[in-house]
Amino acid sequence: MDIRIGQRWIGDNHPTYFVADIAANHDGSLERAKDLIRLAKEAGADAAKFQNFHAPKIVSDYGFRALGSQRSHQAKWKKSVFEVYQDASIPLEWTYELKAVCDEVGIDYFSAPYDFESIDFLEPFMPVYKIGSGEIDWLEALERIAKKGKPVMLATGAANIGEVQRAVHTILKYNSQLVLMQCNTNYTGSRENFKYVNLNVLKTYRVMFPEVVLGLSDHTPGHAAVLGAVALGARVIEKHFTDDNTREGPDHPFSLTPATWREMVERTRELEWALGSADKVVTENERETVILQRRCLRAARDIKAGEVITREMIDVLRPATPGAILPPEIDRVIGTRALVDIPYGKELRWTDLGS
Repeated sequence: MDIRIGQRWIGDNHPTYFVADIAANHDGSLERAKDLIRLAKEAGADAAKFQNFHAPKIVSDYGFRALGSQRSHQAKWKKSVFEVYQDASIPLEWTYELKAVCDEVGIDYFSAPYDFESIDFLEPFMPVYKIGSGEIDWLEALERIAKKGKPVMLATGAANIGEVQRAVHTILKYNSQLVLMQCNTNYTGSRENFKYVNLNVLKTYRVMFPEVVLGLSDHTPGHAAVLGAVALGARVIEKHFTDDNTREGPDHPFSLTPATWREMVERTRELEWALGSADKVVTENERETVILQRRCLRAARDIKAGEVITREMIDVLRPATPGAILPPEIDRVIGTRALVDIPYGKELRWTDLGS
């Protein structure tokens, strides 16, 4: 299935669609957010993605404080979970200017909304909705987004296959335009996380949900996971994007910079070329090597007209001169008679042989 996002078609026979997740890397500055949009476009991104939430509508300050010490990737945060989400939130009023800058530079704008108000407000501005992994079992939010009738990207980190199946069916009930994204939601940026990316899940998704477009929302360092995912059929890639990994903030350390983003896009385009067609043919750029590296039948000695050809009179050697008799036909040549003199080394041709 092909899905149209903005001016781009997304699907198996189209180039990979790259989403620069700016997320919290705006650091509370609208101007910085705009600058990151421009940098993402220059680096080769197809879309700049944000997140819209209000801290009290996504996290419980009471709940996280009751858990005690912060967990997983949150352990390095210097502020409470509630305060970090409060700092990372984007006012809905920014949407007008963020969308305008995306339109100006020629990049798609969209966001992942995390409450009903944001879901409804963002609808006129976006060509696609993104649903984060943590929302996968909030079915009423999935339904609300699906009913908007726009393409949906669903990340599936920290979920089992039953939960993924339920979410997919919830969306597909109302909307067939789904990008299903494998994801691992450990944001520590550790190389150890490669053990948990499980790209082969994309094979499972392809079998279980043949009607969706596959994708990867990735938080591992480098490009290995991205290239592997594309090779397995992913056609949407989401990675976090910043201009400086040393800046303070929850997403900066594991984000790609403009230089590493550009490298990812270039390596992916090379991979797409290399994957090529499933049809095994002699390609245009190797037609000469069919002559240079293949063999044909040649005279192993001077052969006189009238001689009967035996196996000892035949060499099988490169090059395969056009028009020469090829090795699979050697049995048909044995027992024929030379109609003309054939000098040592010359290729054998059917026009020179008779019964």
